[in-house]
Amino acid sequence: MRRLLLDLGNTRLKWALHDGDDWHASGAVAWDEPVADVLAAAWAEQAPPPAVFGASVVDAPREALVAASVAAAFGREPRWLRTPSEACGVRNAYAEPQRLGVDRFLAMVAARADGLAPCVLAGVGTALTLDALAADGRHLGGLIAPGPRLMQQSLLGATAQVRPAQAGTVVEAADNTADAVASGCWLAAAALIERFATHMAPTLGGTPVLRLGGGDAEALLPLLAAPAQLAHDSVLHGLAVWAATP
Repeated sequence: MRRLLLDLGNTRLKWALHDGDDWHASGAVAWDEPVADVLAAAWAEQAPPPAVFGASVVDAPREALVAASVAAAFGREPRWLRTPSEACGVRNAYAEPQRLGVDRFLAMVAARADGLAPCVLAGVGTALTLDALAADGRHLGGLIAPGPRLMQQSLLGATAQVRPAQAGTVVEAADNTADAVASGCWLAAAALIERFATHMAPTLGGTPVLRLGGGDAEALLPLLAAPAQLAHDSVLHGLAVWAATP
């Protein structure tokens, strides 16, 4: 059965059609674009899917906008996944399960389905999120920090003298403000990921697989001293696993 999967992230909406085995059409639209128009055009030639599943970390108005677009295009209503205490072999560490971002939960579902547990998952986007997943599917907790771009924006917004005229380059020791800001923020993110992975390694039974997802994962990957792999569209992959689970 072909399903429409929706990933409503902080920066953009990503969607894909998946039939349980294969991926078909997919796309993305940023929130500062005309979302309804872009989705209407993208979905105009698609046959109505029997079911629509969504994961959202955004506010209710944006969820309602997407739901209205789904209804207009396909006459369907999305089924929104709210973070559970346990699903698809992953057990949430949070005492209040719904407080864990559904994107983080689904990234763990995708990693477990891919046979990667034990592992450490880093989501590098607006926020930098870290989660440790044991071999038996137990979520051991994690961390949240500003993503490297948000760190830079926060620094520039809170200081009067730090106003570089151009974007900086990441270097080990900068001799100008632009490079110092870029380097400090990106290397801080890399250092936090490495520290978390090192700290969790004994509990995970050895050096864990390190997997990076999110819009800035590819940019951060070369800055890590530890081996790591990229996870493309991990929320959609986790959502596909969840949607196919009886």
